[in-house]
Amino acid sequence: MTAEEYLNQIPMWTRKKNSLVQIRRFLEEMGNPDRSLSVIHVAGTNGKGSVCAYLTSALCEAGYQVGTFTSPHLVDIRERFLLNGVKVEEEEFVRSFNRVKDTWLVLQEKGMHHPTFFEFLFYMAADLFSRNKVDFWVMETGMGGRLDTTNVVEHPLLTAITSISLDHTQYLGNTIKEIAGEKAGIIKEGVPVVYAGENQESSAVILEQAAKRHAPAYPVRYGETYELKRDGQGKLILQMKGDEEIHLPFVAPYQGENGGIAWTALKILMERGIIAPEKRSLLRRGMEKASWPGRMEEVLPGVFLDGAHNPGGIQAFIKSASEILSFRQGKAYLLFAAVSDKDYKEMIASLCQGLRPDFAAAVRMHSPRGTGAEELAACFQADGCSAGAFDQVSEALSFLLEKMRGGDCLFCVGSLYLIGEIKEELAVLKPQKAL
Repeated sequence: MTAEEYLNQIPMWTRKKNSLVQIRRFLEEMGNPDRSLSVIHVAGTNGKGSVCAYLTSALCEAGYQVGTFTSPHLVDIRERFLLNGVKVEEEEFVRSFNRVKDTWLVLQEKGMHHPTFFEFLFYMAADLFSRNKVDFWVMETGMGGRLDTTNVVEHPLLTAITSISLDHTQYLGNTIKEIAGEKAGIIKEGVPVVYAGENQESSAVILEQAAKRHAPAYPVRYGETYELKRDGQGKLILQMKGDEEIHLPFVAPYQGENGGIAWTALKILMERGIIAPEKRSLLRRGMEKASWPGRMEEVLPGVFLDGAHNPGGIQAFIKSASEILSFRQGKAYLLFAAVSDKDYKEMIASLCQGLRPDFAAAVRMHSPRGTGAEELAACFQADGCSAGAFDQVSEALSFLLEKMRGGDCLFCVGSLYLIGEIKEELAVLKPQKAL
């Protein structure tokens, strides 16, 4: 059995998530590799991965060794582990896998539960980045924050909280306030926190927690912290107040807020002497080189992939897609899939009302959690959108690519798992153009 096969079978064996005390016990058995690392800890509902991508690119450009741990992956599980912005080599991946598995075999004899899938990957990341002696570990939470596996890290350099909306409500709460409370659980005593400050309700919760932890808090708000404009190609120019312009490599407006969070974090680390101030121009250049697959990513002319998978993400997607369509002046086609535990009915209603696609192709993903294509198509039709159901992603993608003409746009949205499947299909359909 390969390492990846073993990891993919873990959900069948694991009965429950381990507590943070148990996770610390596991790390202690490994020699506490996380304690040797300088961690930047990122939580939030939408934008976590983008902030991590900005930070990783900036720090790498400045000459630092950087380990990045994110989720989920799109195609290859090793995408979750980046060394200096590049997915880890198979040999390194297997080496860390074996280290964690051997540790589990020891602790099994002492009555500990098998690590969950995410716990196992987190232990691998701690081993991998400690062994490679990275200067920074940029780390994204899995879900929530307060009880998330990653929150076992005791003394991060800085924490960041991106925009918060309703998602994973069965675990995190049914209101923005409740979910914000879970996300704010990553704030540590005296450690600065940078956060998306547009939503007053979530901001109040974050500020309250920061005050309790004596943590300096830095809100990022449009008009107060930063402003946005566009270049001739429609890409964003981030203007931080009292600071230089940063030409971001993205078209989606929400990447401005994510960029503002990342740049604010980097400035704090410079002010505290953790990053050499003379590296400022290199950090900015790194921000301008950032990439984050599957987030309003144009993979072919007019074909965009966006992993929006909850109501808040869909609203941000609609805003971005509408701006792109205003530039392109063509028809809007949609390829949509969603997992069954997401509020796909609300997402579809928003898409029909806000984007008004000329045609929506609904498809069921390979995931056992995928919602049936007929059910999704019926939701589109009930909300007044022309739609059809397709058995395979490949079938839907080929159908829509054939319909497209100059200026038309195809937006693929609804799940990061869908984006992964589309990337695999594009490698077959258009190998010379696929990313």
